[in-house]
Amino acid sequence: MPAVEELEKDEMMRHLMNALEQGRDIGHYGRLVFALGARHFMSPDELLQWLTKDRDCDEQKARLLITQVEQRNYNPPRRERVLEWMEKQGFPICPNPEDPDSCNLYKSFEFPHEVYEHIGSYREQKAESES
Repeated sequence: MPAVEELEKDEMMRHLMNALEQGRDIGHYGRLVFALGARHFMSPDELLQWLTKDRDCDEQKARLLITQVEQRNYNPPRRERVLEWMEKQGFPICPNPEDPDSCNLYKSFEFPHEVYEHIGSYREQKAESES
């Protein structure tokens, strides 16, 4: 299944993609959420094409974001983080924040096994550091 069709299964990703198609500025955190989720379904070049549809994101800015996300191997954000980031900018990343099932990428998609391993490893390290 093509990446766009796969990503459109999720309400938030569809919302972000529709805004990008319109050339809207989805904000730094909107671009970050999009990149963190979409990178598992799109090539870096496809991701670059989508991010540069944002009127406030030129090619250099988009490449920098993609490189940062890939180098640091960031996981897609949890719903709580999306809502937190949304409060820091004007564009509503989550189109339906009242719905507890909305804006949860882990509910909508099956990510590569490494994503879940990375989350488990992080939680173990955090628990050890707190004890």
